[in-house]
Amino acid sequence: MPRPEVQAPPEIFYNESEARKYTTSSRIIEIQSRITERALELLALPNDGVPKLLLDIGCGSGLSGETLTEQGHHWIGYDISKSMLDVALEREAEGDLLLADMGQGLGLRPGVIDGAISISAVQWLCNADKSCHNPRLRLKAFFGSLYKCLARGARAVLQFYADNVKQSEMIVTAAMRAGFAGGVVVDWPHSSKAKKSYLVLTCGPPSLNSSLPKGKGQDGAMCSDDDESDDGSSDDDEAQTVGIYERNRPKKRQKTKKNGKGKTWLLNKKEQMRRRGREVPADTKYTGRKRKSYF
Repeated sequence: MPRPEVQAPPEIFYNESEARKYTTSSRIIEIQSRITERALELLALPNDGVPKLLLDIGCGSGLSGETLTEQGHHWIGYDISKSMLDVALEREAEGDLLLADMGQGLGLRPGVIDGAISISAVQWLCNADKSCHNPRLRLKAFFGSLYKCLARGARAVLQFYADNVKQSEMIVTAAMRAGFAGGVVVDWPHSSKAKKSYLVLTCGPPSLNSSLPKGKGQDGAMCSDDDESDDGSSDDDEAQTVGIYERNRPKKRQKTKKNGKGKTWLLNKKEQMRRRGREVPADTKYTGRKRKSYF
């Protein structure tokens, strides 16, 4: 069965019937609760007894928000599906619900959010559902606005199901370019269905607080394959490890003069003169460079 994000845009796929079907499934409710608890664990909020203001990006019908409420936190939920948010209102979700497209930015005041979670939502940004959609630009707008609204040192934990390794790299690269520190934590990497990927990000430069925790099952322990993803898909395509490496600047292109006579033309001309028996200066790394008018 194809993934939901390749079948239709989220606001269309999660219509009224699909929203109610999603919310009444006991299996999905259990998985959603378990993933949210793991996301809160990776969020590493200070245990000071003070409620935090959290973001639930792609909150849907408020299943993950229930876990946040049970932990004593206040939350703001974003979702693009009106049908999902209608179900959340019927279920009397205690968070503030916003109908919005996260690919257009979050639009919150800078530094007011103590943490953010997202369950199975970020991968939707990798698809161009409209002719005006550019996945890289939408990821840039999302991560840029998320970085701005988070308090300094706050974390964001985004659980996602990438369709392939390129999508994973595109998501993580967009987060790093926005200024985040962190990476991907994979739970149960040896399981085909229980495997879960969490993008753990810290707002600010790398520090001791931004070091990545160890994923569950990293020591080779196996997990039962009875636990499927909450959207009915498996993670077989994420068998490879996602890595972020140093960004290397490309070599500068050799400038060409207006008359088209650049370094290549000069070297060819000198070789031509040598073949004719003329004496020409030897070639060096300075050959063809524009000289400054002063020392």
